[in-house]
Amino acid sequence: MTDLAETTRASRPGLSSRVRRLLTVGLEGRHSGWTAPLLVWLASRVVSTVLLLTVWLLATAHGWRFASYRREGTFTAFLGSWDASFYRTIAEHGYPTTLPTDAAGHVLPNPWAFLPVFPTLARLVQPLAGGSFWAAGVLVATLAGAGTCVVLWHLVRAVTDERRATRATALFAFAPTGFLLQVAYAESTFLLLLFGGLLALVRRRYWLVLPLGLVAAFTKPGVLALAVALAVHLVVRVVRERRALPVRDAVAIVVAGLGVAAAGLAWPVVASVVTGRPDAYLETETSWWVGFVGRQHFEPLTPWFRMASTWLGPLGVVLVVGVLAAAVWVWTRRGVRALGTDVVAFTASYALYLVAVFLPQQSLPRLLLPTAPLLGAAGFTGTRRRTVAWLVVGVCLQPVAVVLLWFLGFP
Repeated sequence: MTDLAETTRASRPGLSSRVRRLLTVGLEGRHSGWTAPLLVWLASRVVSTVLLLTVWLLATAHGWRFASYRREGTFTAFLGSWDASFYRTIAEHGYPTTLPTDAAGHVLPNPWAFLPVFPTLARLVQPLAGGSFWAAGVLVATLAGAGTCVVLWHLVRAVTDERRATRATALFAFAPTGFLLQVAYAESTFLLLLFGGLLALVRRRYWLVLPLGLVAAFTKPGVLALAVALAVHLVVRVVRERRALPVRDAVAIVVAGLGVAAAGLAWPVVASVVTGRPDAYLETETSWWVGFVGRQHFEPLTPWFRMASTWLGPLGVVLVVGVLAAAVWVWTRRGVRALGTDVVAFTASYALYLVAVFLPQQSLPRLLLPTAPLLGAAGFTGTRRRTVAWLVVGVCLQPVAVVLLWFLGFP
């Protein structure tokens, strides 16, 4: 009897083998395009939620002061910190027709810096979330985060393989800013649309790029990178195929590119029409710069140098040049170039967009999330050991980011 029991136990698969079997089925079965990324997303949400809930409980119990105060002391309000209050204002009151100004007539921070898709979605979901905007925003962001992981997995798989796709998705979901996939911010919604558009481009489904890009353009700034990627894609196809390029493909690429570019440039026009001020959007954006570099007029390609020289003097300018040189080095590595022209063109043009218009500060890690397709490069996911090392770094830095952003500053 004892021998039979021992034999039976020995024949049963252990927990680790069951997990491996589940992952194998998920990766190789007919539902692999959903199972693997959703398992990664679910595991990452467990980690992030436990971390965020622990910090909130400790802060509430000990009366710690938050960088972003909310009268509602709920956990969902905690997840609706920082500039999420502007999304709530948009959802409940829309955009102001007159820009708020200080005594000197300078424009103050206001909702025109934020685009309408995310607050609109949250407002639609709000009745299902007990009437709380914060709960609705968290729900929308979390579901969009799940979709983003699925689309990113398919995108990396399209240019590498399934193993690298799963590894890249894990690095993305467990990144130091991975908690942004479930807070009441527009990040995950924007990434879902943006990666969806890039995946459609990689698969040459050009007409699908257009609607995804149009909606993304009114979710967050940065969709112009997708238009640039379309332009580069067209040039590459023309050079490679010459007369063999089908006219219908050329027309679709041009129409999609022009449509996405127009949508990406439309919001400043909308702001100027509604407020009656041609500079409404730019003045609103630069109102956030005052605490870092003082009152400034916007000039493309200068914000990084202004920020660095203000805080570090000439050494700061040298530092920026070094960072830009390092970025060029990264994008020209063989492992990155192996991801294909579309991914390289999109991520590089998005990085150039940040250099051209963004003042680098604590929001930079959040704004770099659209470059996540680069995680499919061999430098991040080429080997298991390399992937685990980056994964450990991400998980360890996430609590540091939470403490810094919730108690010392804003993302």
